Amino acid sequence: MRPTPVTDGPVTIPPAETPGLRGLLSLAVAVVVVSALYFARDVLIPITLAVLLSFLVAPIAAFLRRWHCGRVGSVMLAMALPLVVLLGLGAIIGTQVTALVREVPAERAIIVQKIDMIRHATIGNFNSFVKQAGKELQHAAAPKVEHHSADRAPPPERVSVVPPPISPTAVAKGIIGPMLDPLAIMFIVFTVGSFILLYREDLRDRMIRLFGSTDLHRTTTALDDAAERLSRYFLTKFLINAGFGVLVGLGLFAIGVPGAILWGVLTALARFVPYIGSFIAAVPPLLLAAAVDPDWTMAIWTLVLFIGGETLVGQVVEPMVYGRTTGLSPISVVVAAIFWGWLWGPVGLLLSTPLTLCFVVLGRHVERLEFLDVLLGDRPALTPVETFYQRALAGDPDEALDQAEILLRDRSLCGYYDSVVLPALRLAAGDAARGALYPGQLGRITDTVAELIDGLDDQVDSDKPVRAAPAGTDAGAAPAEPVPAPPLVLPPRAQLAPVWQGETPVMCIAGRGPLDREGCAIMAQLLARHGIGTRIVPHEAAARTHIASLDTDGIALIFLCCLDIAAAPSSVRYLVRRLRRASPDVPIAVGFWTTKADYERYGDFQAAIGASLYPTSLRDAVDQILAQAIATAQVAPVEVRSADHEPEAEEHVFKLGLPLQPGAA
Repeated sequence: MRPTPVTDGPVTIPPAETPGLRGLLSLAVAVVVVSALYFARDVLIPITLAVLLSFLVAPIAAFLRRWHCGRVGSVMLAMALPLVVLLGLGAIIGTQVTALVREVPAERAIIVQKIDMIRHATIGNFNSFVKQAGKELQHAAAPKVEHHSADRAPPPERVSVVPPPISPTAVAKGIIGPMLDPLAIMFIVFTVGSFILLYREDLRDRMIRLFGSTDLHRTTTALDDAAERLSRYFLTKFLINAGFGVLVGLGLFAIGVPGAILWGVLTALARFVPYIGSFIAAVPPLLLAAAVDPDWTMAIWTLVLFIGGETLVGQVVEPMVYGRTTGLSPISVVVAAIFWGWLWGPVGLLLSTPLTLCFVVLGRHVERLEFLDVLLGDRPALTPVETFYQRALAGDPDEALDQAEILLRDRSLCGYYDSVVLPALRLAAGDAARGALYPGQLGRITDTVAELIDGLDDQVDSDKPVRAAPAGTDAGAAPAEPVPAPPLVLPPRAQLAPVWQGETPVMCIAGRGPLDREGCAIMAQLLARHGIGTRIVPHEAAARTHIASLDTDGIALIFLCCLDIAAAPSSVRYLVRRLRRASPDVPIAVGFWTTKADYERYGDFQAAIGASLYPTSLRDAVDQILAQAIATAQVAPVEVRSADHEPEAEEHVFKLGLPLQPGAA
């Protein structure tokens, strides 16, 4: 039976705190910033585009500068490259649109036939049904009225609207007017971007002076991190999208869709919109393929091309190229696209990912903005210990087991218990001691740990401890590198001392804490993986009133498990004394699962306790218990011959740590 935890009284829930002045001020600042971004978008959009363009071409400018092109020359050449690309794309789009306008009328008969087919199959049938139903209802409900020719109104007169003549000035205004705004924005973007590249170092110094002149290391790291992430993101995204556009263009050309180059260029541009850009770009060529083809083969192949290409690029190429360099979580990318699209329209939709990336970098390096990294970044919000503790509090053993399976890919079972489970149990024990757990939560924790141990019952503890080289070397020499210790493997049970040959040679006694029994269960599972059985005894069985009836026959070692070192010294000291009187020849180990610094904090703690062993971790405890068992092994010396010796016997004796004795019979 597990001990029932006893609390000092009912758990009190503190009242909700009212927002303080600091919280209201932060909210006001956020509202002002969002309002400024919205109302000043006509000014901020060109400046933002210029800054991001400078990040994109900065590696090119640096490369040209290394080739002795000079500061001004490298910047001008680097800025001319995207301008040439934009002009080339504009020329390609214009040429393709002109060719498409000439090609589509030739397929007019097929297009009209397809449209009529679709209309008759869908809207036509629906309209016929509605008209027929309307006539029947009108015929049934309308009263019979006699019409007289004298009452009829005269037919209306036709009125024709004659448009005024269009002057050449109006034609020029209609053509040039819509182009002025994009050209002005492009001029501002390239001008500001050029000046940013020319005076990049000066701007960086001013930003450092403005935001963190007292902490140059952190501010410099933040700026370098942002520049590196944005440059890598833009360059990689541009190359991937260009490759995807080429793939789509070649595929549509092979399929026979008119304007294949146009759709490839538009697909490459639309793919800058997160997640849905390529599917939006697929709609025009898909409709065109369905219209110009007499059957549906071209449309089907077009759909397969877009779906297959997006799956290949999005699920294989991008994860391999990006890895975790962007630092954004998937949900943050979607939310950012919605937010910036609402704030700045289509331009904000295209810039949503790089802008959000800038905020994440700020959150990682500015303490007041850390919430941005937590909300938008891809780093785990909780540590593995906190995650396990939360799953245990919620009573969710399945999620805890999933987390364990992920962490066990790169660590041993003992290492997982040492680094995740035991620290979480110590947190839970501390919360239970100060009454911070709600009713029922402690039971959820114990049940979760029990199911976790049962779910990991088939795991193998394959990790080997790593110890430093033995002492005794020259003090002036360089310290030796840590070397792996030879594996501790128990010999056959018949070769152990009689006291270690039983089914349960180790007795594990739980401390007074509410979760010490779970620590005993973990210890028992780990020892079982190494061939040593364990009998778990509750703390009440070793109390003063029951110590006389405690059965220690066949016990080779007594292990005490206590999660809280601060609340245990006195009780453990008296418990060790009682066990010494009951079994004076049995070694006693006390595991507090803490560091040696904690032991030193309590002064002569180990001497006051009076135990034989003081392991500081589960790995240390398993090693010490295995060493105790191996030290009692009685192995006959093995003869080692020069030619026909038995390698298996030699290896077995080496694992026991015993010297080989050549020539023994």
